[in-house]
Amino acid sequence: SEKLAAIHRVAEAAHRVNNKVFVYVAGFECISAHADSPRTLAKEHPEWLQRKSSGEPAIFDTKAAFWIAKGEEDAWVSPYAADWRRLYMERMRQIAATGIDGIYVDIPYWMTHFTGWEDSWASFDDSTVAAFRRQTGLDARKDVTIGNFSDPAFRKWIEFRIQTITAFLSELRSNAAAVNPSIAIIPEIYPGIEAESPRVGADVYHLYPQVDAIAHEYEFGDNEDHTAASRTPLDWFQYQIGIRSFRAFAGEKPTWILNYSWDGAAHVTPRDAMLNLFMSELMAGANLWDAQGHVMSGSNDMATRTEVFHWVAAHGDIFDAHREFIGEVGVYFSDTTRNFYPKDFVASYRGVLLLLLEHHIQFRIVTPRTLNSFQGRLLVLPDVRILSNVESKSVHRYYHRGGKLVITGSPDAKLKDLSKAALYPDAPERAYLKSAEANFEHADSEAAGGLVSALHVSDGFEVSASPRVVVHLANIGKQQYIFLANFDGLKAGEIATPRAQSDVEVTLRAKPGSRLHVLPFLGQESVLSGKTDGPRIRFTLPVLERGAIAWMD
Repeated sequence: SEKLAAIHRVAEAAHRVNNKVFVYVAGFECISAHADSPRTLAKEHPEWLQRKSSGEPAIFDTKAAFWIAKGEEDAWVSPYAADWRRLYMERMRQIAATGIDGIYVDIPYWMTHFTGWEDSWASFDDSTVAAFRRQTGLDARKDVTIGNFSDPAFRKWIEFRIQTITAFLSELRSNAAAVNPSIAIIPEIYPGIEAESPRVGADVYHLYPQVDAIAHEYEFGDNEDHTAASRTPLDWFQYQIGIRSFRAFAGEKPTWILNYSWDGAAHVTPRDAMLNLFMSELMAGANLWDAQGHVMSGSNDMATRTEVFHWVAAHGDIFDAHREFIGEVGVYFSDTTRNFYPKDFVASYRGVLLLLLEHHIQFRIVTPRTLNSFQGRLLVLPDVRILSNVESKSVHRYYHRGGKLVITGSPDAKLKDLSKAALYPDAPERAYLKSAEANFEHADSEAAGGLVSALHVSDGFEVSASPRVVVHLANIGKQQYIFLANFDGLKAGEIATPRAQSDVEVTLRAKPGSRLHVLPFLGQESVLSGKTDGPRIRFTLPVLERGAIAWMD
C-alpha cells in the first residue's frame, strides 16, 4: 500500500508538468533480501521455480550477476506457477490503478542466460511440463531431445516456450489496460534477431503486436564492456541492421534502445562515444538512451546529453514521427527459419543486409506479417528454409505478378517450382559476412559472387559515398527524407571521431529547381541547389561529419 501510494503521488506530480512516468518491475526474477532467512521465495515456494531437466532449481547468488547483492537469493519463477501468476497480475492491476503511464517489465525470460544454464532450454518444472503436455501431448522430460533442432518434439518445445512468453505479456497488458486503458507495457529484451531469442523465449518479432513498445538491450562488439566506445565499424553496421529489423517488426510502435556509451575507455572521450551512439540510433529510427557506465541512471556527460536532447526536441517533426522506409528491394525475415536454423539463417540475413548497406541500396525488411503487402520489385529470401503454406502462397503471388526473387541457400521445397528465380545455393552472402568479420576494412564483395549485381535495382535514387556511410531513405508522411550515418575511420577503443566525408553526392528524381535541405547532426539546416541530370537532380552535400538528414523542398 505504501509503494502504491508513492507511485500515485509520482504520477500526479509528473502529470502536473505534462510529463510521463513509468514504473519498473521484474519479470520472472524474484530477489529475496536475506538468503539465509527462512522467508525467501525459494524456501516458501519451491514449486514455483524454473528448473533444468535434471531438476536443479533456478536459484542464484551474487556470483551470477552484478545486480544481485551479497547475501541475496535470486530465484526465477515459472510463468506456469498458477498461484504466483495470479498474484503477479493482481499487482499489475494495482500498479495500473495508480494512474502511472506505463509498466516497464525487466527480462521476462526462461532462465537460460546465467552461466551453466545457457544450453538448459529450461524450464522443466512440474507446471511447465504439464502445460506442454496439455498443448502437445508430449512429455518434455522424456520425449524432447534438448538441443536437437531436427527433432520435431524439440521444435514444438521451442515454439511452446516462445508462445508462453508472448501470451504472458499479452495477459499482463490486458490486466493493466482493464484498469487503466491508456497504460503502456514495455518489456526490456536483450535478444534481437539472433539465436538467443528462441533460447530465452522472448522473441521481439512476436512480442511487438502484444505490447506498446520494446526496450532493446541490444549490444554488439567483441569487447566485454559492450559500449559504443568499443564498437568497430562492422559492429555499428550490425547495430543498424538490428534496429532496422526492430522497426520492421514494430510497425508504428516505438523502439526504445537500452545501450551504453562509455565505461572507462582510456582513449575515447565519453562525449564522442555518446554522440556516436545517439547518432546511430536516430538515423536508424529508434529513440535515445544515456546512462553512466552499466547502470540505468546518470550520464557520462550531462552537458552532452542536454545538448543532444534539446537538438532532437527542436526537430521533433522528424524524430518524433513514424518513418516508412523506402526501397525496391525487400529482405525477408523468417522467424521460424531463425528458430530452427539460427546460425545459417542469421548469417545469411545479416550478409545480405550488410551488402545492401555498403552499396547504398535501399531496402525494406519484409516479415510474415507484411509479406502479402510488399510491392517492391525484388524480394530476397536469405536461406529461408521454412515457409508456412500462407507464406508460400504470398511468395508465389508476388512472383506471378512480376516480382523478382533472389533465393539463397537451401530454400523450402514449396519454392522449387519458381523457375525464373535467381538461385544462389551456396549462400555467398555468408562467405562475404565471414570475410567482413575477419577484416571489414578489406572485405571483398567478390566473395558474394554475382549476388551484389542481382541486388541492384534501379529506383532513381543513387548515393556516391564511402561504403562506411550508411544511408536510409524513408517517408515521413508525404515527405521523403534521407538519413546518413558516418562510421568511416572509427576504431574500437581508440578512434571515436569518424573521418569527415567531403565528397558525398545524392541523386534523386525531382522537379527542376528543387532544392535540398540538409540538417547535420547537432547542426543547423542549410539549403542546397543541385545539378539537373535529366529527370533527376544531383546534390553535393556539405562535409558529412557524424551524420545528417536531408529532404527536398
